Amino acid sequence: MLRPVAVYCLLFTLWTWCEAQSDSGTPVIQLRLAGEKRKHYEGRVEVFYNGEWGTVCDDDFSFSAAQVVCRELGFIDAESWSPSAKYGKGEGRIWLDNVHCSGGEKSLAQCESNGFGVSDCKHSEDVGVVCTQKLCFFFFSGVNVQVEDVRIRATYSQRKRIPITEGFLEVKDGGKWRQICNRDWTEMNSRVICGMYGFPGEKRFNTRPYKLLATRRKKNYWGFSVNCTGNEADLSDCKLGHEIELKGNSTCQEGMPVVISCIPGRAFAPSVSTGFRKQPLVRLRGGAMIGEGRVEVLKNGEWGTVCDDNWNIRAATVVCRELGFGSAKEALTGARMGQGIGPVHMNEVECSGFEKSLTECYFNRDALGCSHEEDAAVKCNVPAMGFHNRLRLSGGRNPYEGRVEVLAERNGSLVWGTVCSESWGTMEAMVVCKQLGLGFASHAFQETWYWQGDSSADNVVMSGVRCSGTELTLDQCLHHGKHIDCPKGGGRFAAGVSCTQTAPDLVLSSQVVEQTSYLEDRPMYALQCAQEERCLSSSADKADSTSYRRLFRFSSQIHNNGQSDFRPRAGHQSWIWHECHRHFHSMEVFTHYDLLSLNGTKVAEGHKASFCLEDTHCDEGIQKRYECANFGAQGITVGCWDTYRHDIDCQWIDITDVLPGDYIFQVVINPNYEVAESDYTNNIMKCRCRYDGHRIWTYNCHIGENRNTQVLSSSSHLL
Repeated sequence: MLRPVAVYCLLFTLWTWCEAQSDSGTPVIQLRLAGEKRKHYEGRVEVFYNGEWGTVCDDDFSFSAAQVVCRELGFIDAESWSPSAKYGKGEGRIWLDNVHCSGGEKSLAQCESNGFGVSDCKHSEDVGVVCTQKLCFFFFSGVNVQVEDVRIRATYSQRKRIPITEGFLEVKDGGKWRQICNRDWTEMNSRVICGMYGFPGEKRFNTRPYKLLATRRKKNYWGFSVNCTGNEADLSDCKLGHEIELKGNSTCQEGMPVVISCIPGRAFAPSVSTGFRKQPLVRLRGGAMIGEGRVEVLKNGEWGTVCDDNWNIRAATVVCRELGFGSAKEALTGARMGQGIGPVHMNEVECSGFEKSLTECYFNRDALGCSHEEDAAVKCNVPAMGFHNRLRLSGGRNPYEGRVEVLAERNGSLVWGTVCSESWGTMEAMVVCKQLGLGFASHAFQETWYWQGDSSADNVVMSGVRCSGTELTLDQCLHHGKHIDCPKGGGRFAAGVSCTQTAPDLVLSSQVVEQTSYLEDRPMYALQCAQEERCLSSSADKADSTSYRRLFRFSSQIHNNGQSDFRPRAGHQSWIWHECHRHFHSMEVFTHYDLLSLNGTKVAEGHKASFCLEDTHCDEGIQKRYECANFGAQGITVGCWDTYRHDIDCQWIDITDVLPGDYIFQVVINPNYEVAESDYTNNIMKCRCRYDGHRIWTYNCHIGENRNTQVLSSSSHLL
């Protein structure tokens, strides 16, 4: 089997370490990754020096330093780094502080610093890194062979294409790139390589130009063949083939170097004609990055989740390829991407890896005993698009925040510039964080005077940005193009963001709404507080105190199914005190309650805009953290819910002026996207509503896209 070398880097143990290879005169150190809530490729950076383990301070640490750490540990590269003891506080000495690396050093000991043991930091400043999961070396059991890297080397005419989908396959052995003889190469091998590089499958190609190129290139073949079955998620899962005797140019008799040609997924090949597309049966929700999320499946027009019993990398790879990505990097269990809603459609899924859809795999239709705490999720390999090279954050206190700077073409050259902050909001910030691989947006800033970026990038190069949140890059959003319109300029009013790896996810309980809906005729003299807070329709302004208002009442139960607490954006000092109800409202626009005609025209609205957010109840084992009483902190803890009972003021729609008939009742949570969430598609609830002048019925309530009008055919595997 082909497995990563440097066992201390590969094994999933608490300590991951590699011995530094130092030049003469450079201190010999060892590194390891440690800490809380970590995996083998991420953690707190710890250094073994002078017989003692210690940590590294985050002062002046950079992505270049993270690259040095990850490569020294045996990984291909770094993905990100984290300040402020994200993986917990270390112990002992803080060996390095103010570390400056260029990125080319072989050891962290070669980077400039204050010197070993010279630091003014505390362990609350311990730095952590996240490395790519791909290790620098593979080794073959029974044979002393190492492969340092694998790549698809495009021809000169195709090198400017993004993504690179075709070229010679090369392995790095002994510091040199070598070709592989295609004599024993199979389509199954190509399938595995394409999956590793983020492509769902391989395709045929014209061999003639490659034969011509091969005759002109210097022959430098690798001495082994590889044997893959095709359902491996990575080359490291394949078997080593037979050894090839190296004899100069005759190494690959009657053959040529292996050429790989892959099919990019639809999202990464916009020039491909879409044609007729069937409604997808699988989707991802709640993920911070492209190609990751909770797995949801469509059955009988209703989206539901997959139970994580027996969930593995093969099933995850089927999902990833079905959605236009490559093979799976991880098969996640335990609702790691947040809990879904609705039914659990599939349980005990078993896939061979060759299925075109997850619905073709064997599975148990009986999900009895499975809860949304067991929702399965995936992380997929995606192609290298270079998205992060077109955008950067400048001036922030850490890598996850700063003013947004864009690489744009001006007067025939590429220059960095700022983004106008007019109309800048959470959805735009979400796209920036995703493009940079930094997760979700926690805040969108319209003033960034406190972040001093590169003064050469002060000019505004993008304005009028409007995003839906589904875009892969900021330049895919609507914007003014080259005709910049930004009256305030891009100095202190440049757009900025703050990113986070986790986010809340609010979901309204449609069942509670259906069960608690009713009518109440209430006199105006009992509605003074509600009138002050504008919770009645405009005709109430002219009503006398003896008249009645007809109120459509219901309870609202809002769950936080995400991975972090939902907190109001505004600080406590900005909350608005409501004297009549004697509490603060932390968000003035939190929900909209509307009654719509069947064609979507608004006929009545509840004016229920503000809330006092608190944990009314929580799942077993979760402690309440927020309460409105005694002017306490407000929010909704993960695993808790805030219930506004039907008998609370303003928990209604005033339908005094509405005629009897059939309507649509709609509730929208966080309508202005004021607070970032991992999934906005489940923030809207719609119900059918019938009012006969005396009674009201609420039925067929559904959340967001959870109910689809499409009915699957009887031949569907999900029926």
